[in-house]
Amino acid sequence: MPNLTPTDWLIILLSLFCVIGIGLSYRASIKTSSDFLQAGRALPTWICAVALIAASLGSQEIIAMGAAGARYGFQAALFFSLGTIPAILFAALYMMPIYYGSGACSVPEYLRLRFDRKTSLLNACTFAITTITSAGISLYLMARLFQALHVLDPLFYAYGWPRQGVFTLSVLLPAAVVLAYVLFAGLAGAMVNQGVQFLLIVAGFLPMVLIGLKNIGGWAGLNASLPAPNLLGSNTSLHTGVVGTAAIALALGFVLTAGRWATDFRILQAAMAAKNIESARRVPLFAAAARLLLPFLLILPGVIAIGLPTPHSNTVVRNENGAIYHEITVVPAEVAAGRGLVPARVDPATGKPQLDAAGHTILDYDRSTPNMLMHFLPTGLLGLGLAALLASLMSGLAAGVTAFNTVFTFDLYQSCIRKNAVDKHYLAVARWAAVAAILLSIGTAYALTGFSNTGSHDVAFKGILYLLLLVFSLVNAPQLATFLLGMFTRRATGHGAFAGLAAGTAAALLHHGLTLPIDAQPGLYGGWIAVVHRYPGFIAQCFATAILAFTVNLIVASAVSLCTHARPAAEMKGLVHSLTSKPKGPTVPVWKRPEAIAVALLLAAFALGLFFA
Repeated sequence: MPNLTPTDWLIILLSLFCVIGIGLSYRASIKTSSDFLQAGRALPTWICAVALIAASLGSQEIIAMGAAGARYGFQAALFFSLGTIPAILFAALYMMPIYYGSGACSVPEYLRLRFDRKTSLLNACTFAITTITSAGISLYLMARLFQALHVLDPLFYAYGWPRQGVFTLSVLLPAAVVLAYVLFAGLAGAMVNQGVQFLLIVAGFLPMVLIGLKNIGGWAGLNASLPAPNLLGSNTSLHTGVVGTAAIALALGFVLTAGRWATDFRILQAAMAAKNIESARRVPLFAAAARLLLPFLLILPGVIAIGLPTPHSNTVVRNENGAIYHEITVVPAEVAAGRGLVPARVDPATGKPQLDAAGHTILDYDRSTPNMLMHFLPTGLLGLGLAALLASLMSGLAAGVTAFNTVFTFDLYQSCIRKNAVDKHYLAVARWAAVAAILLSIGTAYALTGFSNTGSHDVAFKGILYLLLLVFSLVNAPQLATFLLGMFTRRATGHGAFAGLAAGTAAALLHHGLTLPIDAQPGLYGGWIAVVHRYPGFIAQCFATAILAFTVNLIVASAVSLCTHARPAAEMKGLVHSLTSKPKGPTVPVWKRPEAIAVALLLAAFALGLFFA
């Protein structure tokens, strides 16, 4: 069990009290539904930028990036840097002006303004379901992680509490804290807290990376300890040179992440809360600049974890004053069967390390970053590291809750149930929506626990990276096509957008149900209808799913739009790029313009990609 001292517990408790205190401090400023749901569109650019970064770094993303580093080495950094940066820049320069300029309160509301109500409702319902499910998965996985790391065990043993309560406390405590400051301060308090939580993540993870890098022998020692990984799968070679590898990472990353950065309201709400349209454009640019450094903070721990020596049980015999002492170090079987600090997955039925079809040990890559924290951080810093893990969970959870509030209040309740109520009524509905979102997320976490206890729980649920990519390919990829057609073509119609979105999502689900990675069993990995094709790896499967969903949406939406009447151009001003006038602001030097900043960031992303390649 970890040796958590009173200093560590004090740091963790102070971090929790701090975020609640920030929520209380903003309570008096919440007077209208706009204040609660949109932060009054009055927050400065830097707060919005930090909040956007933190919203994209929930616990799933934090753990998945470390897992990707352990599994794929530096190629994971290629994926996250070259893949996400172009997507963020595209959203900043071309999509944010339309989102913000249209006056939409949410991403689904933009679809209502551009197309029609049924397309907006389809997107809103999909978003609500995805958000609640994702929040529940985050709570479930973090609670399971705290159980596996035995973080709370000393506390439970000290007070004689039943150890089964560790899961309950790990779920309810962060959920209650998030609910408290969201109810107090709405989006404004959540975004300020996300800034504090981002600083906690940096402060908690940076010492771990520096200490781990020193222990492995610096950069040279790290490179020497790693084999050449394969990003797509065991049967696909990536030995195509630096340019080829960078091109593959760019294609994979952009296709799988553009939908998220261009359509996911959980992230975009931070930019849409900015004080003006120019600020809204700059928020993603600042976020892109920060993400250039994130591979060193979040992916590198996984690379270090897999490259360190694997612990093994051993016995040391020493003689002191004629007495013989045997010092025995016992390492759990899953640790000894793992690699470096990455343990093997344990079969819940047998309690032994799991093996794949070829007889090789299946590693639990999701434990990479948490094990690094527990292994390297000393007293005080360990509490800071655990506070960083909690901060990542609360940051992502708060982003999901605040986005759910807005979508439910504006796009579901106000649009379909009660259109002309007073503002105080919508403010009350938004607060109750926050309560409902937290309760549904907790219920999802417990439902996953019940599902896992039946013995039919697919091992893929222990692969957070797969879950993220699966959501991108099934949900975000078809949505991206709808938004691109809406923003950059005048001919797209509401009937076409609805048909395309439904067809693209259905095609993604069908493809997932008929295909399977070569080393997986039917279930969450796919093949739940029948297995007609096997991919060399799950990233290749997700990539193909995203391409298919995006393409089907484009084809169906275009065909239906050609057969239906488009809206007059006068009704689409501010909703389509060609009909949107460029905002006029004060003249600034060329190097301060968003376009120049975007070019510099793109060049920096390619330089970083060449470095990792």
